[in-house]
Amino acid sequence: MSYSIVTADLDWQLVDGIEVPVSKQFGDVYFSKDNGLLETRHVFLNGNDLSQRLAQLQAYDYFCVGETGFGTGLNILALWQLWQQVRPSNNSHLHAISVEKFPLTKNDLERALKAWPELAPLAEQLIAQYPLPIAGCHRLNFPNERFSLDLWLGDAHDVFPVIPKTHQVHAWFLDGFAPSCNPDMWEDKVLSNLVRLSDVGTTFASFSVAGVLKRGLKQHGIEISRPRGFKHKREMLKGIWPATEDIEKPLATSRRIAVVGAGIAGLSTAWAFAQRGHAVTIFEANTALSGASGNPLALLNPKLCPIEQAHEHLMTLAWQHAMRHYAKFKAYRPIAVHQIALKNPEQLLDLAQEYPEQVLSTQTQDRFTDLASLSLHQAAAITPHLLCDEILAHPQINLQHAHITQIKNDARPIVYANQACLGEFDHVIVCSALKSAALIDNYPVLKPIRGQVSWLNNAEHSLALDQAAYSYGGYCMQLDAQQLILGASFYPQREDSEVLAEDHVHNLNLLKSVAPTYAEGLIGVEHWQGRASVRAQSLDYFPLLGKIQDQQQIYTLAGLGSKGFLFAPLCSEILVAEILKQACPVPETLRQKLQVTRFYKKVKAKKPYFKPA
Repeated sequence: MSYSIVTADLDWQLVDGIEVPVSKQFGDVYFSKDNGLLETRHVFLNGNDLSQRLAQLQAYDYFCVGETGFGTGLNILALWQLWQQVRPSNNSHLHAISVEKFPLTKNDLERALKAWPELAPLAEQLIAQYPLPIAGCHRLNFPNERFSLDLWLGDAHDVFPVIPKTHQVHAWFLDGFAPSCNPDMWEDKVLSNLVRLSDVGTTFASFSVAGVLKRGLKQHGIEISRPRGFKHKREMLKGIWPATEDIEKPLATSRRIAVVGAGIAGLSTAWAFAQRGHAVTIFEANTALSGASGNPLALLNPKLCPIEQAHEHLMTLAWQHAMRHYAKFKAYRPIAVHQIALKNPEQLLDLAQEYPEQVLSTQTQDRFTDLASLSLHQAAAITPHLLCDEILAHPQINLQHAHITQIKNDARPIVYANQACLGEFDHVIVCSALKSAALIDNYPVLKPIRGQVSWLNNAEHSLALDQAAYSYGGYCMQLDAQQLILGASFYPQREDSEVLAEDHVHNLNLLKSVAPTYAEGLIGVEHWQGRASVRAQSLDYFPLLGKIQDQQQIYTLAGLGSKGFLFAPLCSEILVAEILKQACPVPETLRQKLQVTRFYKKVKAKKPYFKPA
């Protein structure tokens, strides 16, 4: 079993002036030579009765479509186009899940989709977010369209068993190359997991009526019919999970959300709910970003894992999601990060051979340092306060300055500031870092870690760092045209936040260890400025996420450590999926590692896992 992604190897056939891609791996075409778009509409859209079902969605309904082979994305784009045509004017949402073992390169995807000019506006948006060929789930969000896509890259046999069932798939596109060309796609391990992700009322459609498919669905209780296929094809397949009794569908409604804490965890959580049309109140005792998230700059600088682990590695998945997420904000600035190889340099530099060339490369030296480095080309700098302003400008988000002292666990949780009731909410999410334990009994221990960043004027220095950052245990980059920023000191079990000269010296010495010539040319530390804050880290270094045990609709997102801006966008999507019962963008193995309840599942006699009540 390999989790390294190999892109599709294609031939191209010219049919009536249209280039049709053909897979060399499977010896089959990606779409019908007659008219692939019309076939998609006939088989998958009409075969699942999607025009009527999508048009009838009520406010805040969430409809999920699954697909077994993404290919050129034609089916997803046709679905998206239909959604534009029939979607009701309410807060309903369409989500798609698709799996692909051999993704097209971005260039091949663009070439293939030129066959469908009417889909070009949607294809451009898809291509803009098209992920790197790295295994795992890649969430593509199109909030203005009320549409999203989880594109899972990997073998269907490996992917479908690990997709969490946080929401039912309502309709399946059983696509992929013909069973005679790609029999693995149609085996019972795949079909049984499609059924696992489904429920009563789920429909299935396929161009194929092969016996292996019909038998596989029937043995799972799916009723099969064979209406007329597209053009010369005599039959296609339709299936439905029949209801044995009348089932009342729960009513989807708008939610009132309270978020306690306006650091990056709270802001990201508020944004995720607001983008789905729900009203969010953020309660913050001080000012937004007053804690560890309030430094002048945040650097998206992941430590990547070996490529074989990427499909369930939190930092690797969070980095790819964060890059797409922040790119929509003015606070985002794409840069490269040169990760200087200090410990195990061979192991670090070998990663460049595993990842796509547009992600990593190596260099033995540059004008900054003589040490070898791994150059991460897909990185970014975020301006936190500009990001905060953009998030708080969302019409569904309201910031209230209040020191929350109690969350009453009632039928609906109630938030108090001292004796004053500030409101009743459907859900409360505590994102207060170290202060979370004051609001929740038996909250897992979070370790305080003091960190100080430094910045100084380097306008007269002969070497400006331009659009690159350097990472070496510490980090440095241009804060703006005039100033250099250095970070950061790291002192566990300290909660003081005074700016100290000794921490400036610490940051300077880190720089000297890799670039002594450059460091000697900087102005003295007595002219430096800085900011110190306290990060919160869990005992196992994973964030704390999810519902608090034995609490009624009270959740948390905390313990992000020094990677808050990297982790928060993906973690907030996982949390929202759990609360609103929507599709989850990480495998179940990783989802369980993040759950706050993991500490409650440990031997409870081990009291150090918990803050005393």
